[in-house]
Amino acid sequence: MKPIHFLVNGKPLTPTGEATRRLLDILREDLGLTAAKPGCGIGRCGACAVWVDGRPTNACLAMAWQLDGCSVTTLESGDGDAAFAAVRDALARHGAVQCGYCSPGLMMTLTHAWRQEPRPDASAVLHMASGHLCRCTGYAGVRRAVQALFGEGADSDHPA
Repeated sequence: MKPIHFLVNGKPLTPTGEATRRLLDILREDLGLTAAKPGCGIGRCGACAVWVDGRPTNACLAMAWQLDGCSVTTLESGDGDAAFAAVRDALARHGAVQCGYCSPGLMMTLTHAWRQEPRPDASAVLHMASGHLCRCTGYAGVRRAVQALFGEGADSDHPA
């Protein structure tokens, strides 16, 4: 079996074990990166969202063999990043977090949208975020945060 090599938060990784191991398990068990949460296990809840080559990806569906040559980014890499901070602040300010279980995956998707040029409008971002399930907030806070970040009149450098 050919070794698999990919980057996680800019650091090279050659995972051990079966090529059919899930990225979620590699991140949590091998690397101790626990922001991506196990949820449904079938790609429907978004709790495990990370970026693979810059695009939001459910880590529960990505197998090690699919990642050869890829770059994986997790929420842990976001310390000091202005885009992550803008999204985090908007979610907190608008009551979009309670227990926090779904927050890391949602932050990965919203930050991806925040970095796009041109930046998408609020309705497109809400569609992007529709794959994230939350049992606590009722989604009103998420909608308010998205509107502040991406709605008409939103400040292009920082949320309203």
